[in-house]
Amino acid sequence: MKPGHGEVLVAEGDVDVPAEQDALVAAFRAQLDAGMWAAVPLATAGGRREAQMVSRFEDVPQDADRVIFFPRAAGGR
Repeated sequence: MKPGHGEVLVAEGDVDVPAEQDALVAAFRAQLDAGMWAAVPLATAGGRREAQMVSRFEDVPQDADRVIFFPRAAGGR
């Protein structure tokens, strides 16, 4: 994360530690409940940036380094 570039650390932890996983799930759900969308960055050949949208914590790949939350477009439903 680069300070000053809009990134905010919401939560971090180890999904293999039950208490930390519970905290991660709660933080994930809080972001979605606040109206945010979630995506997981994917590594691709050739340097192209892509992401996979996720709507449940269970959909986040186990090897993901991060989940990016971003607001829905204004006026969207």
